[in-house]
Amino acid sequence: MIAKLDTNEDFRRREFPICGRKIYCAHAADAPLPRRVAEAMRDAIEEASTNEKQFDRALDFIADTRRLLANFLGAETEEISLTGPTSSGLNAVANGLDWKAGDEVVCYLDDYPADVYPWLGLERNGVNPVLLETERLGEITPEIVERALTKRTRLVALASASNASGYRIDIETIGQMCAERDILFSLDGIQTVGAFSIPLRNVDFLSAGAQKWMLGPSGAGILFVKESRRDLLRPMMVGGWNVESPNFVAQREIKYENGGRKFEPGGYNNIPIAGMQGAIALLSDIGLSKISERILSLIVTLKSKLDPADFEFLSPDGSSDHASFLTFRPRRVASEKLLDALAKNDIVVSLRIDRANRAWIRVSPHFYNTFAEMERIAEALNSDS
Repeated sequence: MIAKLDTNEDFRRREFPICGRKIYCAHAADAPLPRRVAEAMRDAIEEASTNEKQFDRALDFIADTRRLLANFLGAETEEISLTGPTSSGLNAVANGLDWKAGDEVVCYLDDYPADVYPWLGLERNGVNPVLLETERLGEITPEIVERALTKRTRLVALASASNASGYRIDIETIGQMCAERDILFSLDGIQTVGAFSIPLRNVDFLSAGAQKWMLGPSGAGILFVKESRRDLLRPMMVGGWNVESPNFVAQREIKYENGGRKFEPGGYNNIPIAGMQGAIALLSDIGLSKISERILSLIVTLKSKLDPADFEFLSPDGSSDHASFLTFRPRRVASEKLLDALAKNDIVVSLRIDRANRAWIRVSPHFYNTFAEMERIAEALNSDS
């Protein structure tokens, strides 16, 4: 498909309708829906409005979605729970573990707030947050994490990639470091899942909403809980679906369901889940390695077209193993002015404000963007900077 996107614009616009109106490069914020994702949701709505609820079919659909997601992530099927926003999964971990006073959780204050507040909230239980300090915004290295670990560290909770700089952390090395010390490792994967692979061997928990790089809708998401860690996590919510209730008759003793259902209390958000299933099927058809390669190539192309004298770059080099998008700011004009200039050219990017109140432009293309679009973005930026 990727080759066809470059040679057949009609095909590209049909599969990704946003391309007929905009150059869309804000996938680190919220993705427009591909055609087949929107159609999957419309079909689900049509089915819900014209037929009675067929529970066997509905449960088969949930099972198929769970298998598809597990295959895409390289996980076991029963390690996947269908939850919702990323924050629902993170809170399931934060509030589901049995904490002891004096336990420490390592996190990063300059991650997205949803990656911070669940862990800061544990102070009410006597848990001590240990906040990482970095030389450059978002660049969390294994060495920085290692310096923060103590005998009291219970959990390391990080984002797989910085939402500001696009810096992707070394998950494998940090995960192995945690495993060797019997420390749990939790990830917010929303800035990575759908664009780059995540090695899960030493990851205990992963949460991700579908609305960014997965190209799915808001309201759908996943929680990965490693099988060997499932018993450590108490469900934050209990209902008629995640507790054993034969024929939906409540029992005196609470016994949680096995597998991913343990964290699914009931009432699936079926329409968004249908969209997420369609999105993951699309990404699976293309192949994650091809998607990653394409994104990095687009980043390199854009950066090479920008005059380095006019821009300060926050992101790592586009050819780096750590890059996932490009964040920068102009040296001579306000970032907001360039954002307005891009909008006038029907180019959609994001604006990020850091703790020092500096405004950064974030360009996050996906595989269906083209090299010609990167050149148009560069032209608009260079002409107004």
